Amino acid sequence: MSKSLRDFLIYTVLVLVVSVVYFIYAYNVYPPIPERETFLTEIGEGFGEIGLWALLFIYARTLLKLVLGKGKLANRLLPDYSPPTLSIFQQLLSLLNRTHVYVGVATVAVIVLHIVLMGVPMDILFFPVVLALVIWQGLFGLFLTWRYTPKELKKFSYLVHAQFISGIMIGIFAYFGHLLIDM
Repeated sequence: MSKSLRDFLIYTVLVLVVSVVYFIYAYNVYPPIPERETFLTEIGEGFGEIGLWALLFIYARTLLKLVLGKGKLANRLLPDYSPPTLSIFQQLLSLLNRTHVYVGVATVAVIVLHIVLMGVPMDILFFPVVLALVIWQGLFGLFLTWRYTPKELKKFSYLVHAQFISGIMIGIFAYFGHLLIDM
């Protein structure tokens, strides 16, 4: 196992452990979140499901790039990996690359709508952190595609946008936040 892959797995386990500890704390300290069945929350639930599928679509691109050995992340995590040469994966990656920006913008909008329509309490840290990470990804993704972005900002944007670690945090924090709501 490469050092980068080992570091990546350690990071994931560390985020998971911190999330479990905070989940236990929040579960015992904060009052239960009452589930409201209103017209807006029903629409918000629909947006949440769409947001989940959109995130899966976006991160499927990253996983496919890892499988195909494309990009800097693949070279860092799996330096000795020789990818398969199946053209269907290349075509799928091409489709995901072409639609990434559009799906990304839609995903940010859908997740923000989901959070707003559900009316989740922002005193439980999972919710504002997920919101901040989603906006963070969207904002720096915008800087990458906007043609008037200065070179230094574009370079920095690539470093902070193209991080699988923020996707892991979004996934883990959103999961535990939903557990708090559904209990």
